[in-house]
Amino acid sequence: MLILPRYIIRAHLAPLLFGASVVMFLFLMQFLLRVLDELVGKGLNAAIIAQLIVLNLAWMVVLAVPIGMLFSALITFGRLAQTHEITAMKASGMSLLQMMLPVIAVGTMLTLAVFWFNDSILPDANHRAKTLLMDIQRKKPSFALQAGQFSTQLEGYTILARAIDTSQQHLQGVTIYDRRDLNRLTIVNADSGYLRFSPSYRYVLLVLYHGDVHQYSRVRRGDYRYIRFERQHVVIPAYGFLLERSQEGAIARGDRELRIADMERIVRAARQRQHTQWHSIEQTINEHLARLLSDTASMSPNGWVEHVAVVASHLGTSGGEYNDADRQARQYEVEIQKKYAIPVACLVFVLVGCPLGIRTRGGSFGTSALISVGFYILYWACLIGGEKLADRQILPPEVMWSANVLLAVIGVVLIITTSNESFRLLRR
Repeated sequence: MLILPRYIIRAHLAPLLFGASVVMFLFLMQFLLRVLDELVGKGLNAAIIAQLIVLNLAWMVVLAVPIGMLFSALITFGRLAQTHEITAMKASGMSLLQMMLPVIAVGTMLTLAVFWFNDSILPDANHRAKTLLMDIQRKKPSFALQAGQFSTQLEGYTILARAIDTSQQHLQGVTIYDRRDLNRLTIVNADSGYLRFSPSYRYVLLVLYHGDVHQYSRVRRGDYRYIRFERQHVVIPAYGFLLERSQEGAIARGDRELRIADMERIVRAARQRQHTQWHSIEQTINEHLARLLSDTASMSPNGWVEHVAVVASHLGTSGGEYNDADRQARQYEVEIQKKYAIPVACLVFVLVGCPLGIRTRGGSFGTSALISVGFYILYWACLIGGEKLADRQILPPEVMWSANVLLAVIGVVLIITTSNESFRLLRR
């Protein structure tokens, strides 16, 4: 009895891996195009770029696995229908649901695995990826001089080299303007020189030959110094050219960089602040009404105006803090629901893909890919639209399940109609 389930699972695994890999490749290309401007020209070594890519693969896995499940269900059951193996299984007494059980089991295991990955691995990966990208963005482009052009890459200095060899080390006709001192301008001229970075990449080291130094006072007229030299060492700070990594905890975590337990603590704290502000609003209104009933005759019109202004200001402040707390709580509640909803898509897409593959006989790559893209767009339109509406406090956070519910209903309808049609064909 286990031969058919094993056969279906084996037929299902290869398309699953292939479909998920294709989706991850597309996500990776999109990501690289988005961050390409941040990476080019900064002299980053391959290990840093590889680390950035690996850290961002985490969110790609979470999004690619459900789509891979849909693609594999479509192509597996489409091929089984094309080769009439579905007909043979039904003739032997198997129902469509029984044929789907092995794939449903795989979908259930992947749902649990993706949920664990989504809550345990993804938050830290997202935070480390964000931190690394911010460190890269702070890094200055690689220092490079161009012959005959002024360079202001080094803060406080302007450097001109009239001729440069291909190694960027030997310079001819060097002029350096030192602009760090607001009261004095220093100009260094040299016939030739050598340029290199210090071992720590924190300083640019220049060795200049056969030149002179001119110092002009910006404050006192006539204050001028002139120095000739045969060999001169110039050390210039080069901050920002070395990738400096942020310390752990230096950058605050966003909602997509927290585990469910952490977000639940934030939600409880926000709801507690909300409750406190509501209590403050009630207390202010009660005190105002009590004073209105007791001091109606004794208070002057100006006193009433001042009192109402104070009460209105207090209510406005408390109301604003109440709304801020509610907005924060909803933001994290939406993210919590999304962490549960996305893994369940692995199972929901099985319910849609298996009967749809039989009905369309989508055993080809093109048909399965086209249908997968269509349902992917539908799913993410519901998910992203629901997230925006929930964040704006228009709909409750549970709206994040709308895509799963919609596709589950479509899947159940497809299973029922496909089973009934197959039963009628067998009766004939």
